[in-house]
Amino acid sequence: MAVRTLTIDDRPVAIEDGATILEAAKEAGIPIPTLCHLDGVSDVGACRLCLVEIEGTNKLLPSCVTKVAEEMVVRTNTPKLQEYRRMAVELLFAEGNHVCSICIANGNCELQDVAIQVGMDHTRFPYRFPNRGVDISHPQFGIDHNRCILCTRCVRVCDEIEGAHVWDVGQRGAAAYIISGLNQPWGEVSACTSCGKCVDACPTGAIFRKGTTTAEKERDRAKLEFLVNAREKHEWTR
Repeated sequence: MAVRTLTIDDRPVAIEDGATILEAAKEAGIPIPTLCHLDGVSDVGACRLCLVEIEGTNKLLPSCVTKVAEEMVVRTNTPKLQEYRRMAVELLFAEGNHVCSICIANGNCELQDVAIQVGMDHTRFPYRFPNRGVDISHPQFGIDHNRCILCTRCVRVCDEIEGAHVWDVGQRGAAAYIISGLNQPWGEVSACTSCGKCVDACPTGAIFRKGTTTAEKERDRAKLEFLVNAREKHEWTR
């Protein structure tokens, strides 16, 4: 397999052709913040937190979907990128109803972690306070649209790993939200296998197990990693 050599933050990196900048940075131990990225499923570049600067282009490009190229020079943590990332996190908090103190994922939330990582302690934008619902029609799980950041990790996990495709995105722009089935209550979607992978994939407290209360949400990411590895290595076929 062909190998590409590039420079990330003045550090030479060699990785196989076809890899993304995010994969190359991870290989080199260079941290890049992400929210919509999840190992084992396809990348969509939704959250824009992994933007990087590439020498020779005036655009900021998402590292999760940008392939490496020979002699590419990448910057991952410039003042410009820090400002853009902080703004992206501020907008996420302003457009939703994220009240951390009463959230089941408080202390175990990737949005919370990223806010700390980028130095965001307040938002300069006015809060929208959207009127969003909560669906607890499923016997085991619930979804609180107030805490959803539209990363679509639940959509991709359900489609690509479980194969049920219960979730999708409805509407457009500011009105967009995650829907189950053909915009049915989750409990009425016969395709749902109640596997809980969407709960484990969700980075916030949007999708949860019933009966959990403030700061009690836990995820089993090891289960997703096992399933992905088993599928790629054909460990359950003879």
